[in-house]
Parts: sequence; structure tokens; C-alpha cells
Amino acid sequence: MKNAWTLILACALAFSGCAKKSDDFALTAGTPAYALAKNLAVTLPALDPDRTTILVETKAFRVTAAEVIQAARDNLGTRADQLKTFDAAQLKATIDKAAKTQAERRLLLAAAAEAKTVLPPEDLDRAMQSEYAQAGGEEAFATALKGAEVSIDHVKKSVSETLLINKFLSGIAEKAAVMTEDDLREAYRLESTAGKTASVRHILKMTQNKTPAEKTAAKAEIEGLLAEAKAGADFAELAKQHSDDTGSKDGGGLINCLRGQMVQPFDDAAFSVPVGQLSGIVETEFGYHILMVLDRQNETRTFEEARAELESRLKQSRQGRGVQDYVENLKKQAKFKLIGL
Repeated sequence: MKNAWTLILACALAFSGCAKKSDDFALTAGTPAYALAKNLAVTLPALDPDRTTILVETKAFRVTAAEVIQAARDNLGTRADQLKTFDAAQLKATIDKAAKTQAERRLLLAAAAEAKTVLPPEDLDRAMQSEYAQAGGEEAFATALKGAEVSIDHVKKSVSETLLINKFLSGIAEKAAVMTEDDLREAYRLESTAGKTASVRHILKMTQNKTPAEKTAAKAEIEGLLAEAKAGADFAELAKQHSDDTGSKDGGGLINCLRGQMVQPFDDAAFSVPVGQLSGIVETEFGYHILMVLDRQNETRTFEEARAELESRLKQSRQGRGVQDYVENLKKQAKFKLIGL
């Protein structure tokens, strides 16, 4: 059942209905989602189901807090009650992230429909059969969902939509991954002369899923940290104390990067800032970074020796960036605005 819940969670608390701006989604009194919202409003009043709280706005639709809570109840059933144990900061971050992902999902479903992307029935059947097997059979799967008060029809719909989005995006990824012999040779030249790997320390102040005011505060904080670093403060200690990157902060912000594997602005800085020096403030989709470049190593193999690995990495990198760029452009066209709690 663990894999089944992973797949459901991967749907990112999605709720497929699209409320128009003049018809924002609201919860119905007496329903489990309404009761959950009332409980959560004790921690965050903006989640009160008797008020309309807009979390995301686009040209075509808006996502309300009520809609996100309904999606949580639809996808997780009684397990959504775990939200009641969250403190205000955790709850805010979870709801805001779910609203953002939910809105992005709507945009992608609309784009897939416009592109006339079709999901063969056997794809959904294969995915569901895999979930049944992991749960010990279809009956056990259905029993587990019933115990959690989750509709099997809703699960199938959510899984179907996720598969459809993945199929649509795979086409975007494949187009982005097209490369020529010249592309490969240029990538090899860069790795042979300007570095294949880079060792850096970095500090991150996250802005993802933050309000404009929180982003402004994060910018001011990173500017202050950069000033301290330039004044000679121990960079590793600054990272340990102030970085929001939980994966690297305990190690003083240390990261070993393979060219092309990080988000573009970070990758550009890691392979262009002179060794031993600091970057300026680098902005990515995650937030504001400062990098200190410690070392870089060049590719030492011949082109033919490195070719297969290089082609695989370049393809993977282009696919990831192609999808990321597509989604960001889709949001830009839709005038996507994350308001948040």
C-alpha cells in the first residue's frame, strides 16, 4: 500500500475541477473537508471554510484554500487529518506548495488536452495492476482505500491524469533532448577546458512558495550574508547557521557538482566563478544563493572515450531543463501568480 500512497501523493493533492474567477470553489458545511478546514483554521484563520482565501491566480482560474483542503481529503481521506498536527509554519508551507502544484497541474492538463494527448486505456490498467500487486491484490487495495475513506474512482482519475501529464511532458522532453554532433563536441570542449566537476560551498535562502514580502525578506538576508562573506566571515559557518538547504548546510554548504546537473543559473556560476572566489547573488527557482567555488576538475578522457556518458548526461540535462522551461513559460502565459497564505 505504500507505493499506492506514493503515487497518490505524487498527484500533488490535485483536484481536477476548474473554478472560474467568478465561481471560486467553496466547501460544503457538514462534509469531512469542511470539518477539517474548521480545525485547521484554529492554527491558520485564513483556512476557515466560511471565507474565500485565494492562493493562486491565473487568467483562467483561481485556486482557493478550500479547494486545496478538499483535494487533500479526496486524495488522502482520513490521513489528511495529519494536517491538524502541523504548526502554523508547516501548515502554511504545505498548503501553499499544494496550491502551486495544483494550479500547475491544471495548466498542464489543459495543455495536454489542447495538444490532443491521449492516454491508452492499457496504460492506466497497467499502472493500477502494479498498485494492486504492491497492496497484495485488488481486493486488499480496495479495502485499504475504503478504510481511509478514499474513493477508488477518484484514485483512478488522479492516476490517469498524472499518466496523461507524464506522457505529454515526455514529448516536450524528447524535443528538448535533440542534439547534433557539434553539440556533443562543444560540451566535451567545455568539460575538457572549463571543468567537468566543481566543488562549491553555497548558502541558500529559499523563496519557493513564499509570498512577495517573504521573498523581499529573503533577498535582504542573502545580501547581508554576502556582505559578511566578503568581509572575511567563515563561509562554511555562515552556511551551517543560515542556509535553508538542509541537504548541505551541516557540511558547511559543500556540494560536488557535475556540469549540467544543477539548475542553469547555479550551474553557470559553479563553472564560471574563478576558483577560490565568491559569486554574487544567484537566483534560481529555489531561491537566492551565494557560491564559493573551491575547485574544478576537467575531463581527461578522449572524446570517444567520454562520448557515451556525455551523450547520456547531456540528453538527461536537456530533457529536465526543457520540461522546466516549458512549465515556466506556460505559467508566464497564464499570468500565474502565487499569493499564498
